[in-house]
Amino acid sequence: MGTLLHFKNIYLAAFENCKPEIVVILLKVYSVFCVAMLSMALYAFLFRAFTGFEF
Repeated sequence: MGTLLHFKNIYLAAFENCKPEIVVILLKVYSVFCVAMLSMALYAFLFRAFTGFEF
């Protein structure tokens, strides 16, 4: 759990003192989108791995 808190602190520190607020919002939305895409790709791969790779 300490690792997740460490990553959270790094994430929040990366956006401190950034002046164009719209850019900060867009980068945060994009980072959440990337996490969602990677999570779905990992889920799809694991689903295929456990149920077989037959097409």
